[in-house]
Amino acid sequence: MYDLLIIGGGPAGTSAGVYASRKQLKTLFITKDWGGQSTVSTDIQNWIGTPSISGDKLASDLRSHLETYANGIVDIIDNQLVSNLKKTEAGYEATLSDGSTHEAKAILISSGSKRRRLEIPGADEFEHKGVTYCASCDGPIFAGQDVAVVGGGNAGFETAAQLLAYAKSVTLLQRGPEFKADPVTVEKVLAHENMTGILNAETKAVTADKFVNGLSYLDSVSGEEKTIPVTGIFVEIGMIPNTDFASEVVELDEYKRIKIDPWTQKTSAENIWAAGDCTNVKYHQNNISAGDGVRALEDIYVSLKAK
Repeated sequence: MYDLLIIGGGPAGTSAGVYASRKQLKTLFITKDWGGQSTVSTDIQNWIGTPSISGDKLASDLRSHLETYANGIVDIIDNQLVSNLKKTEAGYEATLSDGSTHEAKAILISSGSKRRRLEIPGADEFEHKGVTYCASCDGPIFAGQDVAVVGGGNAGFETAAQLLAYAKSVTLLQRGPEFKADPVTVEKVLAHENMTGILNAETKAVTADKFVNGLSYLDSVSGEEKTIPVTGIFVEIGMIPNTDFASEVVELDEYKRIKIDPWTQKTSAENIWAAGDCTNVKYHQNNISAGDGVRALEDIYVSLKAK
């Protein structure tokens, strides 16, 4: 029986793991992969304290940091997913993808989420060659260039606003007849002289040579297919939280994100905390996730030691 089981090897889970070791909480750390979503990025420029780092290096550094301080306190199992989590008399039992089971008094879920993919011809082939899912990671690479944003929700407009700081022009495509972002945000972003918003635009294909050079879409009102010349395509069509394994024990919102108390990171379930992109916090960033993981661990420590 462990004191704590941490699920997920991104910034939230890893930071919590380091703090768990420092506080001498007997912990089992389980992850399929290290580093979280940013492993796909070739140049991360906003990981605080490091002006530039690749996603692979960030993942390697996170792993190395935890392993350095594990010291027999934190046991690490990687290349495994948690397939099920259930309540027991003594705490919780996690079943892994290899069928093994492990028990702990407390759980920290930091399983992250994955971005909804743009499923059109050329999108997968030219990912990292103009197609990207992370404006914070990759946006500055496209300074002075014409770019497109796919997705008219708050995330899409926030990405567009960020890109307008350095892109030559930004064109945002929304599949439906109205933008889904907050009206005030829509008005403010569309007022920029280098910004264009297109409604009823069904993306059809990424056009490219060695790198992206355009995005084709169907005007669902006129039936006309058009292509806009862009060198960067930023996809913001939603996130899919990795929370199915916990859906029977914690409360989720309408997007399957885990509901938490932002003061403590506590979930609706006794002795379960959550941190990072799998939660219903407003902003999702590596630095925020790392901090959320630390906050959760501080509260976990107080809660366990108070008993």
